[in-house]
Amino acid sequence: MTLHDALSWFASISGIIAAFMVALDSGRRITGYGFALFVLSSIAWIAGALMGDDAPLLSQNVVMFGINIFGVYRYLIRKKPPANA
Repeated sequence: MTLHDALSWFASISGIIAAFMVALDSGRRITGYGFALFVLSSIAWIAGALMGDDAPLLSQNVVMFGINIFGVYRYLIRKKPPANA
């Protein structure tokens, strides 16, 4: 198995697990950790896209990386606003 194959498998499996964690809607912390796993998945996809010279996959995951960073911020870093705000 090549490094490219290993990165692709990690990216795929971690993305599936992250999607499941977000879809569970089991609270802010689990959703936040799902987004953190999505960040790792995006990094792996970016590395794999660079190794495979795959511009569409690269551009998609650069954008997804930014979205996932926002998810980490929203669910793990930012304090939840009060309910009456």
